[in-house]
Amino acid sequence: MNKKIQSALISVFYKDGLENIVQELARLGVTIYSTGGTQNFIEKLGINVVPVENLTSYPSILGGRVKTLHPSVFGGILGKRDDATHLQEMKQYNIPEIDLVIVDLYPFEETVASTTDEKAIIEKIDIGGPSMIRGAAKNFRDVVVIAARKDYATLEAMLKKQQGETSLEQRRNFAAKAFETVAHYEVAIAKYFSSSDTGYFLESVPGPKIMRYGENPHQSAVFYGDLGQLFDQLNGKELSYNNIVDTDAALQLIREFTDTTFAIIKHTNVCGVAQRDTVKESWDAALAGDPESAFGGVLVCNGAIDKATAEAINEIFFEVLIAPAYEADALAVLKSKKNRILLQLKAQPQRKIQYKSMLNGVLVQDNDKGNYAEWTETVKRKETPAEKEDLLFANLVCKHLKSNAIALVKNKQLVGKGCGQTSRVDSLRQALDKARQFKFDLHGAVMASDAFFPFDDCVRLGHEAGITAFIQPGGSIRDNDSVEYCKTHDLSMIMTGMRHFKH
Repeated sequence: MNKKIQSALISVFYKDGLENIVQELARLGVTIYSTGGTQNFIEKLGINVVPVENLTSYPSILGGRVKTLHPSVFGGILGKRDDATHLQEMKQYNIPEIDLVIVDLYPFEETVASTTDEKAIIEKIDIGGPSMIRGAAKNFRDVVVIAARKDYATLEAMLKKQQGETSLEQRRNFAAKAFETVAHYEVAIAKYFSSSDTGYFLESVPGPKIMRYGENPHQSAVFYGDLGQLFDQLNGKELSYNNIVDTDAALQLIREFTDTTFAIIKHTNVCGVAQRDTVKESWDAALAGDPESAFGGVLVCNGAIDKATAEAINEIFFEVLIAPAYEADALAVLKSKKNRILLQLKAQPQRKIQYKSMLNGVLVQDNDKGNYAEWTETVKRKETPAEKEDLLFANLVCKHLKSNAIALVKNKQLVGKGCGQTSRVDSLRQALDKARQFKFDLHGAVMASDAFFPFDDCVRLGHEAGITAFIQPGGSIRDNDSVEYCKTHDLSMIMTGMRHFKH
């Protein structure tokens, strides 16, 4: 059923985009009620406005905390136009019908982001705004509610085209958006006050972006969030679902390193990574680790991409390249392929937790931070300085491989990896096969394992291939089997006390 807007209540914190709507309402002869800064804004436009105080017979009190919380306001919003009792009571108490409510919310999230002053934060908890929005949305059969600036243009076009009339469907759609706006606001406030033992899963992420499809073409998908906070896209098509998943894995890995490092990610696993003096040398070494798997991968570097590196990268097909900077002549080379996605990293994601939808609920955990909890040398044969650097590097790389995971490293270059296998020894066999495939000499290499060695078979196979030092969390009831093997064969073994399972 269509309804004609004859009166409006407007009270907003942000005035951008409001002017055209107010002028259109005035043209349509709509009575406008307002208060505070919004009232002053409308009056400066030369448009008649009725102060809310005229309805309530009360001024704004308690430093502005109480302005609209009054039956004369909420009765006009919540009164049902098809209910004779409601209409009789509204007439009895001189409550005007309010057909349009334009209200936004105090900038709570922005305040939390900009200050730690709790008094300032508390004052940005809106009370009247959410109440009016919820009331108008509840009464959508009679009332239009606009709760966000992003809907101003839609309302303006509707007022012009439909001359102040709205359909039930339009009012219901606005109500749905209004409830979403308030729900997000309340979650933000609850998260501010909540401790880690909250009784609810509290997350609300705005900014939905429809993806072309999900993990596979028959799956629909949406990304919620603002990728523009993390990077600028300099070239290429839109990021796909799988691109986003691999880009996340790439950023999680590269943030582990401060020295110049280049990595190649495929299906969230590291298939090549190396640390060298220059970006070009790092790229060459990372690619050499597994040039076969690099095809169609996501590339990430923590240094500026120069022309020499760009020309080398340009020789292979890849989906995404992420770097903190690009030299101009490097960009000219890389932009030769129009669909190639080039991302300039501005900031790392700052999330503190991870969560997954599982069964009929949500699993939440802290991020896997750190490399090792302890550095326990389990045998007399101490690792050499070069081995120690490789062990630290290998353990970080292994952390970012799917379990069961084994990483073989030599001279800060991943030379073999095994991941996603159902037994640890199978992951090692896979890693050894990769190393042999690309002709790496494993003598003097090191091995990292994401979890303990349940038997001495991995240490034995690694030693037979030339590996001289091992790093693992330990914790098996048969740890001593691997330790004794290392003692007997003059090998080094570090136990870290920190497991890095990744599923």
